[in-house]
Amino acid sequence: MSATETPVELPARGARSSAWWRSAVGQPAWARPTLLVLTVLAGLGYAWNATGNLEIYYAAAVRSMSMSWHNFFFAAFDPAGTVTIDKLPGAFWVQALSVRVFGVHPWAIVAPQVAEGMASVLVLYRVVHRLTGPLAGILAAGVFVLSPATMALNRGNVPDTLMVLLLLLAADATVRAAISGRLRSLVWAAVLVGLAFQAKMIEGWLVLPALAFAYLMAAGGGWWRRLSRLGIAGLVTGAVSLSWMVVVSLWPAGSRPYVDGSTTNSIFHQVFVYNGFGRLDQLTPDQLLTKAIGLRFSSPAPGWDRLLTGGLGHDTGWLIPAALIALAGCLIAARGERGLLRASTALWGTWLIVLAVVFSASSTVNPYYTAALSPPIAALLGTAGSLAWERRDDLRVRLAVVATVLLSAAYAVWLLPGQGVGLVAGLPEVEIALAVAAAVLLTIAIRPSRRVAGALAATAVLVAPAVASASVVANRLGPFDTPFESSASSTYARTLGQVATRTEALLPALERAQGLEPDLMATQTSAVAAPFIYDSGEEVLPIGGFTGTIPQPTLGDLKAMIARGDFHLVIQAPNVTDPRLAWVASHCFPLPAGPNAAGGLRFAVYYCGRPSF
Repeated sequence: MSATETPVELPARGARSSAWWRSAVGQPAWARPTLLVLTVLAGLGYAWNATGNLEIYYAAAVRSMSMSWHNFFFAAFDPAGTVTIDKLPGAFWVQALSVRVFGVHPWAIVAPQVAEGMASVLVLYRVVHRLTGPLAGILAAGVFVLSPATMALNRGNVPDTLMVLLLLLAADATVRAAISGRLRSLVWAAVLVGLAFQAKMIEGWLVLPALAFAYLMAAGGGWWRRLSRLGIAGLVTGAVSLSWMVVVSLWPAGSRPYVDGSTTNSIFHQVFVYNGFGRLDQLTPDQLLTKAIGLRFSSPAPGWDRLLTGGLGHDTGWLIPAALIALAGCLIAARGERGLLRASTALWGTWLIVLAVVFSASSTVNPYYTAALSPPIAALLGTAGSLAWERRDDLRVRLAVVATVLLSAAYAVWLLPGQGVGLVAGLPEVEIALAVAAAVLLTIAIRPSRRVAGALAATAVLVAPAVASASVVANRLGPFDTPFESSASSTYARTLGQVATRTEALLPALERAQGLEPDLMATQTSAVAAPFIYDSGEEVLPIGGFTGTIPQPTLGDLKAMIARGDFHLVIQAPNVTDPRLAWVASHCFPLPAGPNAAGGLRFAVYYCGRPSF
């Protein structure tokens, strides 16, 4: 299929080859085998030595959610269900079901992410192939697999993996609706966006303008028909997105966990303020946690170049300049026509620009956020690469490719740090040599050398992110890491991810102190409670939720729990201002030493109540 075709009917369901590993009828013989190889390579990269990258707060919540259906539905953080996790539970439901089936093990939590990441490769190919042909689809899948941000994301347990898959499925359904004219496909796309919202909240909605724009560009019928159908899809998206939140809001507050992230027990406040618009001008949860217990946390300052420099640049910045050039090339190629190429450009270009602007302006950005940029970057480069190959006889196209290759190589050499974990010696020299060789072959335009020139050009653009992705796997990095990070940063991230292994040695003494009381202990913040909950499955009361700021439990509740002997031990920071923690410090017995926390922090440990011996 040419990249400039207008919408056509989808192939009949029976138009398939006899073997699953062979390309479908009408597709190049190399398409499906190549796609399967890329998918297997992706799965190996996502799974290899990935179980040490658990975000322990999420892992603890998943264990608690797997312990009862009440905890499961309401996304309880702790086994007793006193407080929720501070996110919507969509992605964690999948992980909790896996734990419920296979037992508590890092693999049971990571495996869904690996499967979701592999599925994303397949769906991205299908969307791009539908819009601009098999070559564009294979190139996009290859770029996606080599994306360092995506490689790191899918080696952990954060919810963005499921969100990306659901948004790609929504894009596929939107394109199918535009080509076939079926309203039900557009409604299905709306349902998928709603599910993506339940996986990652407002970020799932950021792709809505891209989906709507693409549908308007490719769908048949008049403007009123297209807009009215988009209106129906919008209503469905809102209904699916807010359905669980409405149920939680209507449920009696005394019969469910307190909603973390909200001082008023409101799930809408958690989603739209704490995890939403508050990220633009307020302290983030990580910053509040840092303030409460002194956990070291930093994020690049907001700015137009935030995604192009430093650690975030090493995650996803390598290909952003090339993707923007590809977007410009696709706009030029699609000029004056209302077909699939125009819809493709609208879809991926809008997706890239909207998310890049939001990520650049947000108060803080975790490294794994940038993986949401990988699908549009990959699709734009795949589409532009396919167009360039179709028009390889045009000198202007070849010169544009030369400029893109040289600019990408120069930027990559500039972006590479002088030292860092996984950095390969001689990479800048290899980058320059490949770019120059590709530029020469593309310029002289000897016909037999064009395949070699195309391969060299692709290699020159992708070699730096490919090495970055390989370093992620080789050094067992995960979502909170960035390629080529300093040894100190890497060690700190490993320490955070392995806290649970150190709590195991503390559990016998804690359980002896627990005696016959129902709860193991209480801690300042859910973050401190998390490794103990994950490792033991016992109740550890989180005072103040994730950030330590929510009014659950109240001081009166805390006194009552201690009075009736729910627990004896309380772990908190040595210096506190919270009235609940100050009361503990003044009314309970301080013990001589507390466990070391990640980053060298020490906590004060108090024994509340008379010893039973």
